[in-house]
Amino acid sequence: MKKKNVKSRTLVWYTLVIVVVFIALFAINEISKSRTGIEQETAEAPPISSQPTWGDKAAKVSIVEFGDYKCPSCKAWSSQIWPQLKKDYVDTKQASFSYVNVLFHGAESALGALAGEAVLESNPDDFWHFHEALFAEQPDADHDGLWVTVEKLMQVAEASVPDLDKDQFKALLSSEEIQVRVDQDQQLVKDFNILQTPTIMINNKRIGNPFDYEAIQAVIEQELSEAATE
Repeated sequence: MKKKNVKSRTLVWYTLVIVVVFIALFAINEISKSRTGIEQETAEAPPISSQPTWGDKAAKVSIVEFGDYKCPSCKAWSSQIWPQLKKDYVDTKQASFSYVNVLFHGAESALGALAGEAVLESNPDDFWHFHEALFAEQPDADHDGLWVTVEKLMQVAEASVPDLDKDQFKALLSSEEIQVRVDQDQQLVKDFNILQTPTIMINNKRIGNPFDYEAIQAVIEQELSEAATE
């Protein structure tokens, strides 16, 4: 009977040790991610074959923004972080940058997304001009007020897309083809469990703080280093 009790206690201790070790390893892993700016790693990177992309889609590092034209933080990111990121990594052809529409602000978010996809379809070379111009139109105050309208989108498109066919643009805004593209973006939002905008992913790594440029840079450099050894 005593031997059975000893074996039972030994088994309990071994189990406790294994659990403690597992918890410690998990904690170390989470701390390591936090220090490198990584919030989460997914099984794969977001697919970008159908997304508007600045740079070479075959680049070893893929940077993806999940954004919303109605989101004030997205506007801030586009002016505070994106220019330096573009200069350091996209213009130097070390990384590509893609955009995925998120519709967290309702009907206006959806309308803005449709407009972006419409320009991408009709005038793909001018997509990023329109993209930046639309963010620039977002009011600094009362950004939750109504401002994304068909009239406003037409004004922005005319100003940023030199060869815009206005009739085609209007038709595309309500076309099934363009709606399907926006729906595909929403599937990506679900697949990657996007809960806030902007969310920045570098390959399969989600950045914890999208405004921490040093953290973004560290992850990119790590990805480039790993790619160089493959």
